[in-house]
Amino acid sequence: MAKEKKVEQITDMEIDFAQWYTDVCKKAELIDYSSIKGMFIYRPYGYAIWENIQKGLDERFKETGHENVYLPMLIPESLLQREKDHVEGFAPECAWVTYGGSDKLEERYCIRPTSETLFCEHYANVIHSWRDLPKLYNQWCSVLRWEKTSRPFLRHREFLWQEGHTMHATAEEAIAETEQMLNIYADFMENVLAMPVVKGKKTDKEKFSGAEATYTVECMMHDRKALQGGTSHFFGDGFAKAFDITFTGKDNKLHNPFQTSWGVSTRLIGGIIMTHGDNNGLVLPPRIAPVQAIVIPVAQHKEGVLDAATELLNRLKAAGVRAKMDDSDQSMGWKAAEYEMKGVPLRVEIGPKDMEKGQCCICRRDSGEKVFVPLTELEEQVAKLLDAVHDGMYARAKKNLEEHTKTCQTMDEVKDFMQNEGGFARTMWCGDLECELKMKEEVGVTSRCMPLHQEKVGETCVCCGKKADKMIYWGVAY
Repeated sequence: MAKEKKVEQITDMEIDFAQWYTDVCKKAELIDYSSIKGMFIYRPYGYAIWENIQKGLDERFKETGHENVYLPMLIPESLLQREKDHVEGFAPECAWVTYGGSDKLEERYCIRPTSETLFCEHYANVIHSWRDLPKLYNQWCSVLRWEKTSRPFLRHREFLWQEGHTMHATAEEAIAETEQMLNIYADFMENVLAMPVVKGKKTDKEKFSGAEATYTVECMMHDRKALQGGTSHFFGDGFAKAFDITFTGKDNKLHNPFQTSWGVSTRLIGGIIMTHGDNNGLVLPPRIAPVQAIVIPVAQHKEGVLDAATELLNRLKAAGVRAKMDDSDQSMGWKAAEYEMKGVPLRVEIGPKDMEKGQCCICRRDSGEKVFVPLTELEEQVAKLLDAVHDGMYARAKKNLEEHTKTCQTMDEVKDFMQNEGGFARTMWCGDLECELKMKEEVGVTSRCMPLHQEKVGETCVCCGKKADKMIYWGVAY
């Protein structure tokens, strides 16, 4: 990654990582603050990243048979109360509508923090027979959670997300759906966002309110803190029973269906920034970058340069590359710093000397490497370079994850690791809540997940010393 700092208004991440992050969000024009605390404005460049994430995931959802729907944003309090565990989990974050115009409402309406109860109400009306199953629905929307603290992309009061809600005839089918969606998230994060993940199951303490099991993809940021990238939940038939959802099975008897839900949000953009960014700004994965290649004419006042740059732009667009050209009167140094700040994967430059040699100069954002490409090979080489940028970004993030994941046998080892290095501590755990709470209280870490790929990294629980058969990851999380 390029080391020379070109943007003075960005705080070095080594000095103050939190301020660096906020500087990047603002200076790269991803987001702005609104007059309401915790509610942010997605600027065009930031929203374009979300659009590309949305497009890529939506295609994957539809390939697996899911359909998009849209449900109301308001939930009657009486409906929310029908699933006790669920409402208790969200009660502190609920925002309520009590007036319609100037009239006080007879019942309060919650602005959706999530939509399980609304989907259940709908499913009770449309599911009657085994032939109606499975129901594979997904919703793209915003939700509202009245968070006490906020940070751009990571913790908004109102944020954008997708929430899948499905119903199945058997528990086995629902569990398979839960795992399938977790794998879709993991594949997307690694092969599109260049973010390596740890796939696992949450502890009972950390699972979603009302779920029987929650699965997660956990990612490591530059500062070695954990970010929960996405979750997938198996609800069993608890919601179905609470909402009286039944279907007539092939045996002509009434049954309750089994439910799942799964979701990712604009928090992924925060993850991209903190996984890949550097002291010059964003470093965007090519497969979701709004602009994959910026064409810059060098000495554009000279004859033929603008025409040559325009031809490169048109060829790249025709090849399916998201490309733009900057032919403004800003200096070359300004343009280079601007597009580094915005994380554009490739900078394509052409000037009089390049024209004489029948070439252009392409600079990679991730490494700063410059290559000279014959104009006859433009499309082929740009495609290869975009893949190389993705692979390079993934390799660096994977190295960060692997080098800062440590196997520990005692609480003192975990504490020393967290204080002096930071990252993921991998230990054995007996499964007791008391030990999990003690790790938080005395070491300052929370359980991230029990990896799906279990290894025996010791004989006893890191906390109590009892015999243990669960391998678990601990960390400090956003």
